[in-house]
Amino acid sequence: MNMQDPAAQPSPPLGSAIVVRGVSVRYSVPTESLATLKEYVIRRLQGRQIGFREFWALKGIDLEVHKGEALGVIGRNGAGKSTLLKVISRILRPTEGRVITVGTVAPLIELGTGFHAELTGRENVFLNGAMLGFSHRQMAAKFDRIVAFAELEDFIDAPIRTYSSGMTMRLGFAIATDVDPDILMIDEILSVGDEAFQQKCIRRMQAFREAGTTILYVSHSLGSITDLCDRCLWLEHGAIAAQGSPKDVVEAYRSMFKQHG
Repeated sequence: MNMQDPAAQPSPPLGSAIVVRGVSVRYSVPTESLATLKEYVIRRLQGRQIGFREFWALKGIDLEVHKGEALGVIGRNGAGKSTLLKVISRILRPTEGRVITVGTVAPLIELGTGFHAELTGRENVFLNGAMLGFSHRQMAAKFDRIVAFAELEDFIDAPIRTYSSGMTMRLGFAIATDVDPDILMIDEILSVGDEAFQQKCIRRMQAFREAGTTILYVSHSLGSITDLCDRCLWLEHGAIAAQGSPKDVVEAYRSMFKQHG
């Protein structure tokens, strides 16, 4: 079991994979634009005050996801979707509240950000594997399968800096999903590659679902939410606007846009 807070906490309800209780995330945002870090430092050295305002990316989120459930998360840009995934995956610590997860978590968030630009694709496969806790021998056993899925056989020994963004994301997806997690967290990754590769990604997600993996899936693709998910969560301004069947929540979300022109 993984917990956000090491202090003693109650066990999650039987059958739950993820429990979120009263989670809020607050950021301090400058009230004026500072183009560079250098400008920020100069202002501070000159004793000039920089104003900040509070921004709540999440506000009092209560959520429970059952083992083997596929939960889709929708909402407009800035609604708090990615922040929620980062909190649950322990990339980000909440300002308030707690999160409990049961089992291993594989977060597919910002694919490829852990790659080293000057290293080759091959070297980055082993580097990312080490970051995920796999030994060199384990990654060697996975290597050919990862490269084949990413369709990068002809480029795997070229530096990552020579890759297109799509190639980088494909390799990141192939590495991150060549695992057997209890919880899979996916943040808008079905834009990787062309349509054929996107279908490969969907099939891999479906295989995880059939194997009983718990899935949290953030996407602007409402069709994929209704096709892949058992339940849907709609976030609006950092709070839960609605949750329920994907069909009902997606219809309500679409209606909101129609009402506002």
